[in-house]
Formats: sequence, C-alpha cells, structure tokens
Amino acid sequence: MVTKVAVRRVGAFPLNHPARRDSLAVTKAEGPLDVSLHMFQQALLHATRAELASVPTPCILALDLGTTTGWALRSADGLITSGTASFRPGRFDGGGMRYLRFANWLTELDRLSGPLAAIWFEEVRRHAGTDASHIYGGLMATLTAWAEQRDILPYEGVPVGTIKRHATGKGNAPKNAMIAAAKARGFSPADDNEADAVALLLWAIETKGGI
Repeated sequence: MVTKVAVRRVGAFPLNHPARRDSLAVTKAEGPLDVSLHMFQQALLHATRAELASVPTPCILALDLGTTTGWALRSADGLITSGTASFRPGRFDGGGMRYLRFANWLTELDRLSGPLAAIWFEEVRRHAGTDASHIYGGLMATLTAWAEQRDILPYEGVPVGTIKRHATGKGNAPKNAMIAAAKARGFSPADDNEADAVALLLWAIETKGGI
C-alpha cells in the first residue's frame, strides 16, 4: 500500500513573529509509515531558519526638517548612515524649488537605499521665526504627500522633547549635548541637525516607534 504524508505549514503570525510555529499534519493510508516524522520536523526547522535569514530589515528614514535637513537611514542590510542635505534656494529660484528639490531627493534616496518602510521626522511646535516656520511646514507637507503617494506607513512626527530625552535623559538638552550623545553612540555628526536625525532614528529602532 502507498503511504501519504502531507505537510502543512500553519500560523496566523508573520514570518518573523516570535510566536510563529510550524506544525505537521500527517495522514496515513494503509501500510507502514516509511518517512520519519523527525526528519520532517528537522526539515521544516531548517527551512524556517533560512526564510528568517532571508527577510530584509525594514528600511527606516529619520529626518530633522529644515533648510539644512539632517537625515539618518537604516538600510535593508541593517547599516546606519547619516548626513545633511541643503535645500537652500538659489538666487533666481522660484519659491517652490526648495520643495521640488526635497521631493526629488527623497525619490533618489528611496531608489538607491530603499524601499522605505517608515519615515519619522522631528515634530517642531515652536520656531525661531516666521520664515523657519513656513519652511518647516512646506517641507512637512511635501514629505507627507510624497509618502502617501508611495503607501509608506508610518510617516509620523515625534516631539522634540521625546527625542532629546531618549538620547540624553533630558527633554530640554542643548544642541551640544545632542552632538555629544551621538558621538557616544559611535557616530560623527557634522552638526546638530545630523545629530538630531541620528537620535530620532535610534529612538525609532530601540522603542519600535514608541510602542
């Protein structure tokens, strides 16, 4: 007689969820069971480990929005890079060129290092002046519209105090303290904009987005 062994993988959890379990469903017709159940269990275990190893790390972008925007990125291979990008308009540029360049920069970053899975930006409630406030609002509007068009979720602002407190232990830490905190974690920020972006990215990774 022929013996039939059916292997079914079940589980409602995502592949990388710790509660994920593999199970076997074995049906037997008449005759001896020729295939070792233990061998099937081992084969499924090795297959699951290989699948987990092949799952890429979600690509996360953190931004400190402004004319000089600080950014930090965790790419799919788990490496973190950071820097600054200037969106200061030229002398003969129209008012919208700043935001057009910003959108193009996001697209290029997504193409080269993405696809982006989540975007976090520093949520600023008070600004030094009216111009800074308008620029921040324009960049935030450009960013959120860009993310919506590409179905990138979440894109979310994080209060400045939350970022500073996670990085330094103080919600009102000055710029030099943020730079020092980034250096203590092994980074070399060029300025406080980059340091803030690094701190925001580390917050997103270490708190899983505040969860």
